[in-house]
Amino acid sequence: MDASLGSSELILNADGSIYHLNLLPEDIAYIIITVGDPDRVKEVSKYFDVVEIRKNKREFVTHTGTYNGKRITAISTGIGTDNIDIVFNELDALANIDFETREVKQQKRILNFIRVGTSGSLQPDIPVDSFLISSTGIGFDNLLHFYDCGHIKNNTLEQALTKYLSWGPYQIHPYAVDCDAGLAELFHENRIRYGVTVTNSGFYGPQGRSLRLAPAIKDFNEKLAGFSHEGKRITNLEMETAGMYGLAKLHGHRAVSLNVILANRATGEFSKNGHQSIDELIRFTLECISKSQLV
Repeated sequence: MDASLGSSELILNADGSIYHLNLLPEDIAYIIITVGDPDRVKEVSKYFDVVEIRKNKREFVTHTGTYNGKRITAISTGIGTDNIDIVFNELDALANIDFETREVKQQKRILNFIRVGTSGSLQPDIPVDSFLISSTGIGFDNLLHFYDCGHIKNNTLEQALTKYLSWGPYQIHPYAVDCDAGLAELFHENRIRYGVTVTNSGFYGPQGRSLRLAPAIKDFNEKLAGFSHEGKRITNLEMETAGMYGLAKLHGHRAVSLNVILANRATGEFSKNGHQSIDELIRFTLECISKSQLV
């Protein structure tokens, strides 16, 4: 039997809910749509037939309900893999730890994580307002380096990229993790393409943007765009996918990241119809879930 988790490890609120998310185990579904923006949760749940749970704490907003008979949780993560670390660990705890005994359950519950997010393209032929599935997430943050994770990474791609970039002097050590192929297949339709996604630790310097501060790597985006491995190229930048894929695989869950391209960094274009495109991706995601065998 697993040892009981101490109160400084599994932190619960006075009502028995998990510390940051303010949720009880019965509040979450097996199908979980993650969004970065707290305001986007209601943009998902407005399409639910019924919303049974509405809870929020800090930047973490959760709505659970049903759509065409599927019970779905929509939750905001906020921006960045530091928040992904909180959200994914606490959602797994809700599913797989007994809060009464504070022990890990013998029978594990598998969660299906589907990110509906925004992203910027690095390639001129990937237009704004298009949809993209991240077949692999490449992390330029440090999240997975704090976990025993060698067995879940795409080591071949990771090593090829590390050699190509030679960014060791900048203390950049990328990790690479693939999506769940079976989950991604549920969203494989003509409108959506596959790509390799870089997850950055920030929005400005870490994505090659410069307002008043000079970037350390002058050709950051161009260098990434020029990488190719086994016919795959880096297609886009965002801030959560690689951490999602890593923590999902480590916990035994499934994850896929769906992106709407709002910016094309190669051409300098930004979407004029961003809200509409995000809404279309939300509806696309919900319809694909409703037609799937996910429960």
